[in-house]
Amino acid sequence: MDYHTAGEPFRIVTEGVPDIAGASVLERREYARTTPEVDAVRRLLVNEPRGHADMYGCFLVPPDDEGADFGVLFWHKDGYSTACGHGTIALGAFAVHSGLVAADPDGDTDIRIDVPSGRVTARVTCAAGRVVTVAFRNVPAHVVARDVELDTTRGPIRADLSWGGALYACVAASSVGLAVSPERYTELVAFGREVKWALNGTAWARHPHDPRLDGVYGTVLYDDLGTTPEGVRQRNITVFADGEADRSPCGSGTSARLALLVGDGTLPVGRTLRHESIVGTAFEGRVLSTAGDGDRDTVVTEVRGNAYRTGTAVFTLDPYDDLATGFVLR
Repeated sequence: MDYHTAGEPFRIVTEGVPDIAGASVLERREYARTTPEVDAVRRLLVNEPRGHADMYGCFLVPPDDEGADFGVLFWHKDGYSTACGHGTIALGAFAVHSGLVAADPDGDTDIRIDVPSGRVTARVTCAAGRVVTVAFRNVPAHVVARDVELDTTRGPIRADLSWGGALYACVAASSVGLAVSPERYTELVAFGREVKWALNGTAWARHPHDPRLDGVYGTVLYDDLGTTPEGVRQRNITVFADGEADRSPCGSGTSARLALLVGDGTLPVGRTLRHESIVGTAFEGRVLSTAGDGDRDTVVTEVRGNAYRTGTAVFTLDPYDDLATGFVLR
């Protein structure tokens, strides 16, 4: 079943996947990543001609324990991610639409989902039986590093790194002569990809507790659009994996941005970040609370948006098809 969240696709596989072994969602991610029979389904659904280079989707799996409603493995053309905010929003809508979770037709319903980076909660708000908004409370976010110096093809830059369920490098687009607009799309993707890979092999990319969560997932290139009565307004494009561009404002990337904005005093706790995408859609993000966690401060974030069903399909693989599980053109 296909959805889009603020323009970004999300393909939910409801049946036909081989068993994915593991005692936790994180273990199941490793199993899926390393098991050809499982990964063939990902490739079949994300590659052309059934998908495309910027496709995104998931496998539904059991939760870690009875405290969650279900678990999920997020995937894209290059593998499996540790978190996905736009996917979490889509899953909240899907759980209600499909009846997977019984929902209040005129109120809020909390849906607990185990993802590789932890447990997240999607709060689905319905009116007259229709999903009108989905807000997800993410795993705690935190600042990893500020002003990391890096030499690039556009000259030396300073990047901030923060965790929002995955690790993001954040760079002001104007600092390298760019703006977040469709006209600069090709340049933005190329530069975001360059920054991600330049930082991915550094010590900053190592997760402090679990090497399975290592790596810089993406680069957030942003424009500061000033303040509003509610808080801050920014526009971004998040370039993740190996050159994929998020059409939405990126949910986990929004959490990562919130950690930075609250940390430097730009956005007070409880105020709103209006986070816009390159296609003009928007998420609303805010920090609900802050806490100390060892040698760093963490923030609990909430990101609000909505998702819409775009289609339902049964995909097949003809055993005589020379293209097999497909191809990718970038």
